[in-house]
Amino acid sequence: MTTRQSQGCRRWAAMLGLALLPLLVGTAGAAEVRLFAAASTTTVLDEIATLYAAQGPDRVVASYASSSTLAKQIVNGAPADIFISASGQWMDYAIEKKAIEASTRRDLLNNRLVLVAPADSRWSLDAVPGFGLAGVLGEGYLAMGDPDHVPAGIYGRQALTQLGVWESVAGRVARAADVRAALALVERGEAVAGIVYSTDAAVTPKVRIVSVFPETSHPPIRYPAAIVAGHDTAEVRRFFDFLMSEKVGAIYQRYGFGLASAPATR
Repeated sequence: MTTRQSQGCRRWAAMLGLALLPLLVGTAGAAEVRLFAAASTTTVLDEIATLYAAQGPDRVVASYASSSTLAKQIVNGAPADIFISASGQWMDYAIEKKAIEASTRRDLLNNRLVLVAPADSRWSLDAVPGFGLAGVLGEGYLAMGDPDHVPAGIYGRQALTQLGVWESVAGRVARAADVRAALALVERGEAVAGIVYSTDAAVTPKVRIVSVFPETSHPPIRYPAAIVAGHDTAEVRRFFDFLMSEKVGAIYQRYGFGLASAPATR
């Protein structure tokens, strides 16, 4: 390479560097907000996170699982910024362990509990006291989140106990790691029936809602949200406020969630 060519390359590299500088500066202010949320919120929060990232500058990295699993991970130091639980119990647990900024806790969403079956099934039942779920199951299984720790499973056991049928079906329960795993068992026909949230049933054509459990058969299904202890930064607060805003309230409702309180205007 000649001296003139070398000088030309250096000038081109310098010009390229100047051209890229605004991009680098713009990226420097971007942040990654880490969201830990109940599995039942997967579909709606994926849409909201995409909408938020599109308006910049921050992006959201979401992890979904059973609320109990996420709460324990947060308590043990998992890198989360915001926690959305499907029950107050596991939010309480994280707060008691000093893993959550208690002052940031807000009830975000409501949900309903439903009995589902594969879409091509033909049986019907009403979730009333003493209803014949055991007879429908026969030698098959009832899919539900593990009732020892998964919120949807806990609500499900409470509902079945209140309606007087838990003892008759307890031996036929397929305990799933979270509510979406329970839904998948029904979708694949590996379970005769399942107990999930109404919003889960709405995301797939492979199941049908057989009956909605009476709200009096279990405690209210509420989703509290809060910021993880030590993570109340400006970028985390921006997304947290966005989750509570009027702008996304309609998105939650489109997916079948109820709003636990009036969304904040922005």
